[in-house]
Amino acid sequence: MNKRVIPSEQIGSIPRAPELINAYKLFKDNRLGYDELCNIAESETLKVMKDLEQLGCEVISDGEQRKFDGFAHYCLHNSCCYEPNGLLVDFSDGHSRVFAPHLKVAPFKYEHTADEFLQFALEHSNVPVKQAVISPSMLSLVYPNKGLENYNHQQFIEDLIEQHVNEVKRCLELGAHKVQIDFTEARLSLKLDPSGELLNSFVDLINKCLSHFNENEISRIGIHTCPGADIDSTHSAEVDYKYLLPTLFEINAGNFYVAIRGEKEPEKALYLLGNVIKPNQRVFIGVTNPISKEIETPESVCDLLLTAAKYIPVEQLGSTDDCGFSPFADDISTAREVAYQKIKARLEGTKLAEKKLGLS
Repeated sequence: MNKRVIPSEQIGSIPRAPELINAYKLFKDNRLGYDELCNIAESETLKVMKDLEQLGCEVISDGEQRKFDGFAHYCLHNSCCYEPNGLLVDFSDGHSRVFAPHLKVAPFKYEHTADEFLQFALEHSNVPVKQAVISPSMLSLVYPNKGLENYNHQQFIEDLIEQHVNEVKRCLELGAHKVQIDFTEARLSLKLDPSGELLNSFVDLINKCLSHFNENEISRIGIHTCPGADIDSTHSAEVDYKYLLPTLFEINAGNFYVAIRGEKEPEKALYLLGNVIKPNQRVFIGVTNPISKEIETPESVCDLLLTAAKYIPVEQLGSTDDCGFSPFADDISTAREVAYQKIKARLEGTKLAEKKLGLS
């Protein structure tokens, strides 16, 4: 009989080395070619994957070293079809990021797709690889409010759905362990529109995309939500989970990755999760906080998982990090070694929780 375990997965990004950050700056200044930039990024990808395997990760990512701008719009990178301006998101420390540059040339089309990164990772990995993709709801925000001549919003949405669905399908066909849809704008949408109408529209769009997948594929697709994690700050942590989680779990995905460690009231959030999770879903709770300088201990990770097990069936429970580490490429607030220490604590703490729950 197979023993029950609590699976543990990272979200995606690992802090970039200074050499890669500098190379990207040189590329943007037209002082370094794109092929050379990619070669440096691939070398860093190999280092990160090897490091994660040596830490004991049973499932890894590629560290998102080739998502040069970051997780939010990697698929638009180096395209001439977008304005430099777009949706500007404010963070708690006062800085801002452009999350969705506005489309200026129709039709909408990905410049790069995540399966490009996954193919490389799978060729060099000794363990299963998960792949994070940006949500269609985030990308829906690239359509300008003023519209585009001869390209209406409905045409745009149809093209967006086709691009997203095909990207996810290719990742699954390549053999991704999971495909994780990064839905950071979920909580943010309630800050922008407390009525919940924007969030509902986002969920509807994601479900339209997921309707193209069968039951087996859905079991390998996940949704990640967090309050943002950039330069040790957040964009929507003040929004109470009680307004988000019931709607979030209406998404027809098999897995959810939910930031918990950084919450002011983590047990309250876990109680809410226990009330909204469906029988065919698994929730990976965040047990480390990537934007905190504190290094979690295995014991603190274990304690959080034991608390989670009071509300969430163990067979539907997993562990993860609250967010990716430095999901935007120029974020140098977290050292790579710190990220690895936190990941190690997650892995060891999860195993400790398994023992205390009698699973191993």
